[in-house]
Amino acid sequence: MPATAPTPPTHTTPVLIVGSGPTGLTLACDLARRSVGVRIIDKSPEFPRSSRAKGPNPRSLEVLEDLGVADRVLAAGSAPLRMRKYRDGLPVADTDPFESSHPTPDVPYGRGALIAQWQLEEILRDRLAEYGVHVELGSEASGLSQGPDSVTVALADGRNIEARYVVGCDGGHSPVRKMLGVPFEGKTTEEQAMVCGDVEADGLDRGVWHQWFDEDGAVMLCPIPGTRTGWWFQAGPERDAAGAPVPPSLESFRRLFAKHTRLPADRLSQATLLSTYRVNERMADRYRVGRVLLAGDAAHVHSVAGGLGMNTGIQDAYNLGWKLARVVEGRSDARLLDTYEEERLPVASWTLDITAERLRATLEAIRQPGGGLDSAISGNTTGLGLGYPWSSLSAPGSTPRLRAGDRAPDAPCRDTATGAPARLFEAFAGPHFTLLGFGPDTAEALRATEAAYGDTVRAYGVDASAPRDLTDDAAHARTAYGVEPGTALLVLVRPDNHVALIAPAPESGAIGDYLDGLAGTA
Repeated sequence: MPATAPTPPTHTTPVLIVGSGPTGLTLACDLARRSVGVRIIDKSPEFPRSSRAKGPNPRSLEVLEDLGVADRVLAAGSAPLRMRKYRDGLPVADTDPFESSHPTPDVPYGRGALIAQWQLEEILRDRLAEYGVHVELGSEASGLSQGPDSVTVALADGRNIEARYVVGCDGGHSPVRKMLGVPFEGKTTEEQAMVCGDVEADGLDRGVWHQWFDEDGAVMLCPIPGTRTGWWFQAGPERDAAGAPVPPSLESFRRLFAKHTRLPADRLSQATLLSTYRVNERMADRYRVGRVLLAGDAAHVHSVAGGLGMNTGIQDAYNLGWKLARVVEGRSDARLLDTYEEERLPVASWTLDITAERLRATLEAIRQPGGGLDSAISGNTTGLGLGYPWSSLSAPGSTPRLRAGDRAPDAPCRDTATGAPARLFEAFAGPHFTLLGFGPDTAEALRATEAAYGDTVRAYGVDASAPRDLTDDAAHARTAYGVEPGTALLVLVRPDNHVALIAPAPESGAIGDYLDGLAGTA
């Protein structure tokens, strides 16, 4: 039978996303809320149910709040659990690595959330569906060709999709990256392997994350929120006579479980979504090739220590979304997309370093009774300290507490007109830039900026007269932003809630210069 000719594309999609994991879904939601036409495809015939990633860290929860789903995530998941460590089958220590982590006025999420990856993806898909966009399953990208104005993606079933821009969010084995010919340099440590899977288990306390560490191996069982008997199983693999890892199976899991827990093997049942994990530390050497970009695991993979894999992908998408939207809408030159690599590639490099260091610390800790996965967690793994001070999008200027490029802090205030409680994050929420004016002397600059750039910027006066006024009764906003008493200061916040510019009120012309420059070239 002769081969069927590929179906020619009928129209051009503004943005095509390949891969519907947390990275691709975050990007799709961010674009859809900006009314940018987006399609998202995935080669899988059905949505995966793997628990894999343990949940969003505090910075990713801030991203999810901006997308309007943080409440759903927190309701579906749970707070991070205490970790119970065992030796020779006996409990030796309970540790809460987040015991001292609490919300503060500038950080609304003191700790992350524990939620299965499939649950998070389900929430993001539901949010995306509210914009009328649905994941197109069974759509495998098999070819890629770029023209001057678009990219044509050939699918394995013979269809073509033409898009102005394509983003590969298709995992560590990314076909999109391979079709681009982008190197993925790094190393794979074969001897550092784990077998993983979702299992059913009975008779264990679901209020803790159980971790059995012995000198000759380990088993870890983390309860999956929202399930009655579901657990995420991780273990050092059995080895065959040649020393190779034995493939994961229910039988193998039961043997490992009985060996390290000293409990009956039949406590485990229904092992599914089995995989063997090896420590990979790799990074793409560029994130953009013409009209095609890479995000998430397609651009970087690293040790699971610290739980930064999914979180780094979510934050890649958050950085890219507003830039891609501006370019598609004709508000900025395509060179703005170069700042995505400029800002996020160094973060990926840092992530490889910190996860490798956290892995070393964890492997050292578990040699002693009482050591466990809490050693992988540090202040660096919250994501709150990451910024882009080196970026060409970060204008000169700073306060004693803040630089351009830093994450913009939250703060509780009061709506001046109504007296109702208000937060800076509520002011930031949405696709716009936000201009904060601290002090009455910023009022004129706030009004003038919104009059000139009202389609791009929302202006808020903090103890100042502006189109929208906030009262900083307890000085939480001034403290978070490092604004000295009596100082009149302007702070421009990007749509991804990073500081773009800090300027004294007399230098308000810098705001227009920045926005005009953004509209021209980045």
